[in-house]
Amino acid sequence: MAGSGVPGGLNEGQMKLMQDLEVEVMADLFNRMTAVCHRKCVPTKYRDSELSKGESVCLDRCVAKYLDVHERIGQKLTNISQAEQEQMKSMMAAQQAAP
Repeated sequence: MAGSGVPGGLNEGQMKLMQDLEVEVMADLFNRMTAVCHRKCVPTKYRDSELSKGESVCLDRCVAKYLDVHERIGQKLTNISQAEQEQMKSMMAAQQAAP
């Protein structure tokens, strides 16, 4: 769609679907991260109305590690996807070149 302002040749419906999917994935990441880090760092019986220093540090580290792992996995999946796309292009080029 030349001139539509939508990148990658996707129509607006596809872009909306991708945006909705990204919001859903990020919400799921947040919910999982919150549950895991809360379970790991905050005792089930609250003693104070605010987090202790140890709980705050634990939560900070937990969130940082969770996001780091999420980023690394995303990068690895992106690299795998790009390698597969390149392999498919090479195979298609080879098939077209063959008589």
